[in-house]
Amino acid sequence: MPVVTDLELPEIDLNDPELRGGRWHEAMRELQDGGSWLARAPLGTVVLDRAAGEQFLRTRSAIFPGLLLAQIFNITDGPLYEQMVRNIINVNGSDHTRLRALVNPALSPRAVTRYRPVMRGILEDLWPAVAAAGTFDFVAEFAKPYPSRTIACVMGAPEEDAPRLHDWSMWIQRQFDPIALGEPEQLATMQRKVAEFYAWVRQLIARRRGTSSDDLISSLILAEEEGERLSDVELENLVLNILVGGVDTTQSQLAHAVRLLAEHPEQWAALRADPEALAPRAAEEALRYEPITPLTARMVVETMEVNGVTFPEGSVVAICAFTGYRDEASYDSPDDFEIRVPRETKRMLTFGAGVHYCVGANLARAELTEALAFLARNAEGIELAGEPVLQSVSGIYGVDALPVRLTRAA
Repeated sequence: MPVVTDLELPEIDLNDPELRGGRWHEAMRELQDGGSWLARAPLGTVVLDRAAGEQFLRTRSAIFPGLLLAQIFNITDGPLYEQMVRNIINVNGSDHTRLRALVNPALSPRAVTRYRPVMRGILEDLWPAVAAAGTFDFVAEFAKPYPSRTIACVMGAPEEDAPRLHDWSMWIQRQFDPIALGEPEQLATMQRKVAEFYAWVRQLIARRRGTSSDDLISSLILAEEEGERLSDVELENLVLNILVGGVDTTQSQLAHAVRLLAEHPEQWAALRADPEALAPRAAEEALRYEPITPLTARMVVETMEVNGVTFPEGSVVAICAFTGYRDEASYDSPDDFEIRVPRETKRMLTFGAGVHYCVGANLARAELTEALAFLARNAEGIELAGEPVLQSVSGIYGVDALPVRLTRAA
């Protein structure tokens, strides 16, 4: 079997800061049309095929290469390094199994349901100002404060701390972005932000140990599996993981969803006609069509053979959810954004897969669904009022600004 490093493959620079929007779609379409299920990128090999991508995500022969990133960018000490070592995505084997068994019940679909009334209350609080404005930046005025205020409630933190939680999430999330890691000033800021979060969350955990409440931190303090409980260090890092994975990501996915619906007014009308039924479907279609985690990395820890190609130990691959969702064998009309016709249920690669499937996926789905249903009930129409400002795909594929114009429902 050929070794992956010996293959002649098409190339793509995933660290290109201009790889976004139409250029991103076009570049990946060209790769798919080229007939290869693999492509060469600066830090590894891109896996374009859905089935092969799932194989890499689900196997125990490949792990998340977060510590490899630390080595590449010479991150050997400091709060950021401490966090990387203890991040649940970089923990494997029995330690990871134990941590997931302790945290999963606190973020199960049933557990997350109790936060939906809080989400609705936050949406209702944000609505009057944007409705009165008519034309506004959806990111700054709606998508940004909504998940940070939600996560503050979920954690049991004071609501006035929501802006700080947003700031920490935005910066700490950049540890997965090679462009950001390569800039000394950004790296120094990441170190400082992790230290600030640790100091803040340790005080919050200490208060919750003294006074339990109906929130995530209290649930994690009480969590027990076969006599095992979380240590203080494990607890503070799990809370950090949930913060980092639950603010910037939800903000960005909601902004993409509203952008897509504004570009498809007939689908906005359908959503308005039946928000309860179509809001969950609109959330799933946004996650499929424009995933904010278009690439998920893995490093092979023992030789694998996939589709007749050998991947030696140490091979780094980037599984592309974007192209995986455009597999015509898996989806009808995969290049179309469409919420009106039910798509066959497929596992959502946006949240990863396997043992490292995103712990906050249920919370994210609930937030997206509640927000889209709320907007559909309250806005007669929504349209773009200017060009969206998109980030690059090298980390979280976010939206910096989304000018919109809405018409209030009667």
